[in-house]
Amino acid sequence: THPESLPTITIEEPTIKVTIGPNTSPFLGKEGKFCSSNQIKDRLIKEKEINLGLRIEQDENSSNFVVAGRGELHLSVLIENMRREGFEVEVSKPQVLYKTLDGVLSEPFEEVTIDVSSEFIGAITEEMSKRKAQLDSMTSERNDTTRFIYKISSQNLLGARNMLLTKTKGTIIMNTYSLGYFPKTSKMESIRNGVLISSESGTTLSFGLANAQERGTMFIGPGIPVYEGMIVGISSREHDIEINVCRAKQLTNNRSSGEGVAIQLTPPTEMSLEQALDFINDDELLEVTPKNVRMRKRYLSATQRRIMERKSN
Repeated sequence: THPESLPTITIEEPTIKVTIGPNTSPFLGKEGKFCSSNQIKDRLIKEKEINLGLRIEQDENSSNFVVAGRGELHLSVLIENMRREGFEVEVSKPQVLYKTLDGVLSEPFEEVTIDVSSEFIGAITEEMSKRKAQLDSMTSERNDTTRFIYKISSQNLLGARNMLLTKTKGTIIMNTYSLGYFPKTSKMESIRNGVLISSESGTTLSFGLANAQERGTMFIGPGIPVYEGMIVGISSREHDIEINVCRAKQLTNNRSSGEGVAIQLTPPTEMSLEQALDFINDDELLEVTPKNVRMRKRYLSATQRRIMERKSN
């Protein structure tokens, strides 16, 4: 008998990348133990030794690192582990890795299998058609459920899981399978509204939040420290709105008919790490610390944001 080696296992190549770097917010170092670029670098190199599906490269223009993995979940597990270990990091919006195959620009595609109650067929069909997904099959299963199988680009699938969970009241069962690279297709139009941005640094107060909630849905409640440029909610309009959530009520000696009435605040919508990663836009960042996940604008001051807008236009 001659010993023969087993065939080598091929590891799927990464399809999604994010930029991970040291925290640059005004709250730097308040909640984490490891905040420097070198500490983050050592941790990522250690991860690479055991997590073979990851690809980690130093960003040429900054002290950040480009981390590529096989989907959002793969990357969010790494970020969640790092925050639990005491790291403070800043994460960019996930982006798809493109390839040129035989002279054609190609992008990763996935097969999505969705099992859902028949009452939500319309919601699934509407959301997946917005995302330019191709329906391969639709079958009725037992217990009044329907199974959809779609082919969709990874770019257009970003954020779909959370959106569909919301639309189906958390009852959806969704699985994805990588199909490989196919010629690049059109990207779906942005379907997210603008955000509510804190215009001041301080602690949120009920009076300021009551004014803010008239313009959208809040992500934070009263008594929460915020800084200028931090995202505190989603706007009911398409454009961003700057708002002072630290504003206190002006007290006077005169009493009016509405004086002393308790302010009614709607409970804030809290997002998980994965939901926040899906939510942010290209001009926004995610601040991840052991205690909090905060969304913020890349440029914190309103003046700087306007300057960058003019440059891009």
